[in-house]
Amino acid sequence: MDIEKIKRIIERQPNLSTALGMNFVSTPDEDMCMATMKVDERNRQPFGFLSGGASLALAENLAGVGSSALCPGKICVGISVSGAHVKAVSEGDTVTALARLVQKGQRLHVWNVEITDSSGDVISTVTVTNYVISSKK
Repeated sequence: MDIEKIKRIIERQPNLSTALGMNFVSTPDEDMCMATMKVDERNRQPFGFLSGGASLALAENLAGVGSSALCPGKICVGISVSGAHVKAVSEGDTVTALARLVQKGQRLHVWNVEITDSSGDVISTVTVTNYVISSKK
């Protein structure tokens, strides 16, 4: 999935994605997109592990990027995010999120997002539902 146009929009001004250190990556698969995020002071708990909230934010933002790439000129907002965290990740590691489109309707998109650590171990699985609306412009 080519997300380069969406990346340029994200990089225009400060937002949650940039604040947490998310890096979005295009993929050759039209129903898949990817992001990485280094675990550091921006997204860790006080104990030095990746915050579960940061993992959910990564998944929701990545799914939003994917839906936005599929629907140019539309606004895509997350309306449901549900996840399970199965392994801790320490500060200094980098996580990778891979989002796969499960359902693409006219108004609703459902994504499954798997987040792994640098060893390839699954640390979180997340389901995101996005609502697609017309742009206000």
